[in-house]
Amino acid sequence: MKSDSTLIQRGLRTWLGAGILFAVLLLFANRIRDTLGNPALFTGWILFALFAALGAFNSRKKLSMLPLGAASTWLRFHVVGGFLALALFWLHARTLWPHGLYEQALAACFYLVSASGITGWLLQRSLPRRLAATSVEIIYERIPAEIARLREDAEAFVLDCTKASGRDTLARHYIETLDWFFRRPRFLRNHVFGGTMARAWQRQQFGAIRQYLDEREAQFLERLNALAEHKTDVDFHYAAQTVMKLWLFLHLPLAVITLLLAAWHVLLIHIYAV
Repeated sequence: MKSDSTLIQRGLRTWLGAGILFAVLLLFANRIRDTLGNPALFTGWILFALFAALGAFNSRKKLSMLPLGAASTWLRFHVVGGFLALALFWLHARTLWPHGLYEQALAACFYLVSASGITGWLLQRSLPRRLAATSVEIIYERIPAEIARLREDAEAFVLDCTKASGRDTLARHYIETLDWFFRRPRFLRNHVFGGTMARAWQRQQFGAIRQYLDEREAQFLERLNALAEHKTDVDFHYAAQTVMKLWLFLHLPLAVITLLLAAWHVLLIHIYAV
């Protein structure tokens, strides 16, 4: 509880800092314009420098062995700097949607980077904590092998049950319903959004067959249920880690494209406009 409240307080401070910077820039936008006459070059260079600084966050993660400051501090700067860049962009463009095909492409990429950044920040604030709350700790690359192992163990339990009891009730139920569950990760979308569909489905399927089993078969069913519980946690890890990896593969290329478009924009401005 204490750690959760601390995280919430840190998040509120981050958003408060970003909001204050955002409000200050908007409140003094007219004053800056009156002082500089045409502040486009001034705000443009600041915005481009901020783009480059925000891009350095990814380099910081790859150079974790160097004493470049805490990653949490860099992350706060990245979040606050992202909101500052949004305010500077509006101050620089003087509109939400500029004219001209190239400027519109640059604006579209910038808005996509901003939207994906906010989405990623929300994901990184919620999914890792939910992953830590499970009883499973597994890296992404080992999840397929773990699911295959669970399926083999489940099938072995069913075969042992059939041999020990001389009845195929549990085996038939496994083939008809549970085999689908153990084949691959299931309920991925529901896992990401914090739903309980997987647990509910599991309780329904195991509860439906329990009344038809004798005492010996029920023991095998409980062992099978424990495997299913473990697989549900593994499925959640697969869903959450997949989403975070896909987000990174989306956010980073968009950021690189936006930075390149901005650099070309600066070059064109200084060649033809200045």
